[in-house]
Amino acid sequence: MSDDCIFCKIVAAEIPSHQFYQDELVTAFQDISEQAPVHILIVPNQHFNDVGEMGDAQAEILGRIMQVASQLAVQQGAASEGWRLVTNVGRNGGQEVFHTHFHLLGGRPLGPLLTR
Repeated sequence: MSDDCIFCKIVAAEIPSHQFYQDELVTAFQDISEQAPVHILIVPNQHFNDVGEMGDAQAEILGRIMQVASQLAVQQGAASEGWRLVTNVGRNGGQEVFHTHFHLLGGRPLGPLLTR
């Protein structure tokens, strides 16, 4: 846990959040800056600055994130029409909070991933 990381504090329940899921590896909670009707953040409970820091030793965590994303997409009603799972790495990649996290987005047409 990083003492100054907001996501570490959410995982530890030091900051309240609307949690959808938590187990020993990952936590999923509502994004406070929703970009779609379904916008859930899925984070590893252990602190990593970004997914680039995660390697073979974290394969189980990364796999669990994928499983949880799929389950939550179904539970939130986004699976039938489609959903997106996005992670940003570094400032140029759009990362704002430097704790690995994935955005589960759905519930409306999301459009192209990038614009020219």
